[in-house]
Amino acid sequence: GEIGGGRWGWVGWIPCLLTFLLVSCPGFKRPLSTSERVPRICIVGSGPAGFYTAQHLLKHHKLARVDIYEKLPVPFGLVRFGVAPDHPEVKNVINTFTQTAQSDRCSYYGNVTVGKDVTVEELQQAYHAVVLSYGAEDNRILGIPGENLSGVYSARAFVGWYNGLPENRDLKPDLSSKTVLVLGQGNVALDVARILLTPLDLLRTDITEGSLAAIASSKVKRVWLVGRRGPLQVAFTIKELREMVNLPGARPILDPADFAGLRDAIKDVPRPRKRLTELMIKTALEKPGEKEAKIWASATREWGLKFLRSPLEILPTADGKRARGIRMAVTRLEGSGESATAVPTGEVEELECGLILSSIGYRSLPLGSSVPFDRKHGIIPNHLGRVQGVPGLYCSGWVKRGPTGVIITTMNDSFDTAQSVLEDLQAGMLNVSNTKEGFESVRSILQSRGVHPVSFSDWEKIDAAEVARGQLAGKPREKIVDPQEMLQLIGH
Repeated sequence: GEIGGGRWGWVGWIPCLLTFLLVSCPGFKRPLSTSERVPRICIVGSGPAGFYTAQHLLKHHKLARVDIYEKLPVPFGLVRFGVAPDHPEVKNVINTFTQTAQSDRCSYYGNVTVGKDVTVEELQQAYHAVVLSYGAEDNRILGIPGENLSGVYSARAFVGWYNGLPENRDLKPDLSSKTVLVLGQGNVALDVARILLTPLDLLRTDITEGSLAAIASSKVKRVWLVGRRGPLQVAFTIKELREMVNLPGARPILDPADFAGLRDAIKDVPRPRKRLTELMIKTALEKPGEKEAKIWASATREWGLKFLRSPLEILPTADGKRARGIRMAVTRLEGSGESATAVPTGEVEELECGLILSSIGYRSLPLGSSVPFDRKHGIIPNHLGRVQGVPGLYCSGWVKRGPTGVIITTMNDSFDTAQSVLEDLQAGMLNVSNTKEGFESVRSILQSRGVHPVSFSDWEKIDAAEVARGQLAGKPREKIVDPQEMLQLIGH
């Protein structure tokens, strides 16, 4: 029929014309429909929050390309540097993260510090969406006199030391004191207590060589875990407590007076809290079973929970250089349950100890002036992962909700953020018709600043070297703790 005539008019000719051009003109690229345009998404941080965000985006968007940036040469964040060496099963998520990193639509760029080597604004220029998943790289401070004395460390730094976090490799904690005091009653506090009390159990783990030698020759015989509130407010979970109760060579010291009358108080509390408290009550008040009695009778080390104590001051040695003990306020509870607060009674108690570990929480830091930050709560203000007031900027993990929860909590949280990104793509709120270059434009910025990114295949070389070194010592791996050594190994 005539051009422009017939049932479809000239519109009917467009598919024919496109087909002709595609077949006849190899140089001709057909215009992508909106659904086929490639969203370039960048994630800052390669811990669980970063990888779970990437996993969800890649699974639910068949064209999205995701680049993950990490300040260290090596990936996996707290799975590598936070999870206790004697909990290898928790590290199995690394297999899932590796699958994500090996996707042909995912790239990893280690050894790149966002905020220094490349700014968030520069990333926003290069990508349709930027997700901040850089976690909590600092710790909350006690804010008491003597906190900076030798012998006082954050549990975060202590964990980093035995797990091979480069920034903590030179910590050299003095383990010559018989008594260690851990301020805090969460899972991290139990981790450090367990590690200090069971050196022989660590021989076949990925704990670093230097820290294992130091812990194996330590003089530590007793670890106190101190909390401002009572047994009903502890933050650790039953799995970790059960490990402590059954710890070979160590016995628990729980004051029966702390648990008197608690059975009635827990009748209506949620089941996890109830079971946890029941285990503490059983340990404190009941005669131990045959197995426990045997372990406890032959134990050479011990650990205990101290409640209703709030730190006032770290006491110095005569020369004023080292910690020799701690002064604590005795507290009482006002209110009940999770919302109960500790109030000083006026009474004070002193305890001799040469090593004090502060385990009162991790803390996120702001990332440049262009990213809003709530200093009071240590998070980036957001709604379902969308950073307030900055379209195209998102956050997931601890920097989104605060440093709480386990890996599964972070997984769900990161899936939620990824879902927000996908919904915004679907709604056309992220303009993918505007082509972005992604890493191609970041590469030149990094080159101009003398920064050499580490690829995932580079990491696999480091990984293989660590595993080979570990095999010689009968360990799953021997972590390389010096970033320069990592870079030399891959020829950077």
